[in-house]
Amino acid sequence: MLRSSLNRVADACPDCEPLSRRDFLKSTAAVTVASAVSLPAAAVAARKPPPPAETMVAALYKTLRPEQRAVVAFPFEHELRHEVEANWRITDQGIGKLFDADQQEMIRQIFLSIHSPEYATQVLEQVEHDNHGHGGFGGCSIALFGEPGSGKFEFVLTGRHVTRRCDGDSVEGAAFGGPIFYGHAARGFNEKPDHPGNIYWYQALRANEVFGALDGKQRVAALRTDPRQEDGVDTVKLREREASLAGVSLGELSADQRELVKKVMADVLAPFREEDRTESMKLIEAAGFENLHMAFYNNDWADIGNDRVWDVWQIEGPGMVWYFRGAPHVHTWVNISKSEERRAKSEG
Repeated sequence: MLRSSLNRVADACPDCEPLSRRDFLKSTAAVTVASAVSLPAAAVAARKPPPPAETMVAALYKTLRPEQRAVVAFPFEHELRHEVEANWRITDQGIGKLFDADQQEMIRQIFLSIHSPEYATQVLEQVEHDNHGHGGFGGCSIALFGEPGSGKFEFVLTGRHVTRRCDGDSVEGAAFGGPIFYGHAARGFNEKPDHPGNIYWYQALRANEVFGALDGKQRVAALRTDPRQEDGVDTVKLREREASLAGVSLGELSADQRELVKKVMADVLAPFREEDRTESMKLIEAAGFENLHMAFYNNDWADIGNDRVWDVWQIEGPGMVWYFRGAPHVHTWVNISKSEERRAKSEG
């Protein structure tokens, strides 16, 4: 069974030119060293950028030994590719045990490259911290679906509070290549109301600015007591019918209020690389920004400290779910994708 195993490039990928292990490590080492020291502005401007993540995935794939492929390589359409969890291993062997030092560095650089330069180091530190009892980043696991350079493929990295993907647009109509998860338990399982040290708490503060901009009637519609249940991929299942969407409809907001929501969306996307941010916003706009609903939650656990800074919120529509649960620490579930119904209409 699938659960027992939990212990995008188009046919021709322009970013998947051959890259040897040596070339890969030389190019990424220069970037790593440069980021660790203070360089003159001219030197920073002349610094060669790292290869695209898809190129690095192709380089990693070429280094795999048969015994490694047996663990991490799957057909592209394997059902495991669709999974997402808050705390899991997509394969049963961690990065630190299955791969040699060079391969581990490749995986680390792939992970960094699918995040924005402003947030990449913080996100890596968060993954190291939240997986510290299982070997840090090395305790996470990866899977590779399909074969880079010869058709569709996807790289997936998982662990506690992390499910990330790199697919080079192999998955048409899906941001990030499919559902992702991020979270943080910065200073213990039960965080304080201001969530000290949590790198994602700023997202809740930004979302609360939207609540502050709502009028009384809108707040009544937006504030609820029934947050969604977290159950793997079912957590981010898209709902087509507007009647089933929770919270206040953005179509009922003023132009200024909707513009604020768009700015919040841009800010919550900020940790990710530019191409994923751009694709996400295109898909959201295509489904109709006015069709989104925004909800905030208040019940016996969702408002830490009873300070009326809502720790749990979501934005949901026919083409997306962005569910932020900040109690007792941060869990965030994201799915931005054409539904099967809308995909069939666009293809028909």
